[in-house]
Amino acid sequence: MSDEPPRAAGRTALTAAPALLVTALLVTGCGGGGKGPSAGATPAGGLDKLPQATTYTTLDDLPKDDAPSAKGDGTVVHPHDTVPVSAKPGAPAVAELPSTQLKGPTWVPVVESRPGWRRVLLPSRPNGVTGWIPDAGLKAARSSSSVNVDLGDRKMTLFQGGRQVGSWSVAVGAPKTPTPTGRTFLLASLAPEKPTYSPLILPVGAHSATLDSFGGGPGTVAFHGWPTRSVFGKAVTHGCVRVPADALKRLAKVPLGTPVLITD
Repeated sequence: MSDEPPRAAGRTALTAAPALLVTALLVTGCGGGGKGPSAGATPAGGLDKLPQATTYTTLDDLPKDDAPSAKGDGTVVHPHDTVPVSAKPGAPAVAELPSTQLKGPTWVPVVESRPGWRRVLLPSRPNGVTGWIPDAGLKAARSSSSVNVDLGDRKMTLFQGGRQVGSWSVAVGAPKTPTPTGRTFLLASLAPEKPTYSPLILPVGAHSATLDSFGGGPGTVAFHGWPTRSVFGKAVTHGCVRVPADALKRLAKVPLGTPVLITD
């Protein structure tokens, strides 16, 4: 597990994908289209089709993270192909984790391990949902990076190898649309061909707790830049974390799947 997963920068270019450009803009609005099918619903396409564990779905039949403030050891895994997701090791699958997310590779953090199984954080609703996936067919790596967001101080801190390498004043969710707390992870990297307010959007595996949808997407929270510095240090967003340009450049070098801890 010495190899790190792919870096966020350049994972998904949107130059030839208009649909992804729309996705990027929706995610940066800290929202987007109605919720996908829940694990308890009849999936589209038939009873034998399991819901996908993506940012667009709700998975109600899986356990929540029981240590939301834990940092973990940085172990992340990537499924080479779609893998089943169960509520317990060896239990029937209630969802599937695809090998790609938002046109980039799926990397998810491991929060618990048992022989032959890995419990991972998932990018679906509700926030902090986890699932067990079989160890076979997974590529494991370890990210030496971690990201902390302190909502009270409105600061983001980046660590590498346990050492602080940067801290920035950021803009966080407004009181009516707060940034969700708990541990999540860097889900994907989106680079709009014609950026409006940010050259890069870095969605995480968490969603707004107050907005089921926003602008046509699933309410996904993301890190992104902002053209005016006056917002930094304020609680003014729909749930996303707006960061200065130099912070965004540093985040762009952080591997996918890297743990993100958001605290009050």
